[in-house]
Amino acid sequence: MKDIQRRGLMLVISSPSGAGKTTISKALLEREDNIEMSVSATTRPMRTGEIDGRDYHFVDKTEFNLMINRRKLLEHAKVFDHYYGSPKMQIREVLDAGRDVLFDIDWQGTQQLAENAREDLVSIFILPPSTQELERRLFGRGQDSLEVVTKRMAQASSDMSHYREYDYVLVNRDVNESVANILAILAAERLRRDRLVGLGEFVKGLREGQ
Repeated sequence: MKDIQRRGLMLVISSPSGAGKTTISKALLEREDNIEMSVSATTRPMRTGEIDGRDYHFVDKTEFNLMINRRKLLEHAKVFDHYYGSPKMQIREVLDAGRDVLFDIDWQGTQQLAENAREDLVSIFILPPSTQELERRLFGRGQDSLEVVTKRMAQASSDMSHYREYDYVLVNRDVNESVANILAILAAERLRRDRLVGLGEFVKGLREGQ
């Protein structure tokens, strides 16, 4: 009798800047072996400590536009004056191998994933416990100027208005608790009937006494 295989899923974690999605994503990758981070292409300048091909595929606007025109991106969006996109072929290969792909993208990218591959998508929106805590976290990172933090706080309200478009919503009061909740979601979503490849043949074999 043939074994039941599983097609991988695309796990999207979105949040306003500073609400914790990057910290949660890193913790999730450390605790879960069968999931890997989607490496996005971006026109954003490389930051100190980042490595091309590991953190992002850093490209110029001309190359990025070619990727769009050749339909090599599963989703793409403009965020804070820079463009981001997810390479299609790389993601499809991982899913077909039964592994999951983690996306750290915004609501614009999530909408496109829902349009292009809804059956593979599981989306989670992360909310901060309060506006004051969000502001504290942004200033605490020490990466951005006052002008940039102010801009991110203004954008946060718009970002949070899209929470209804997501499958799940979590308030990130504690990182460990948030990661545990996401692991529970991941375990349940992996068992969905429509992600089990060969299930029909397996059941047929059971009914035939195999």
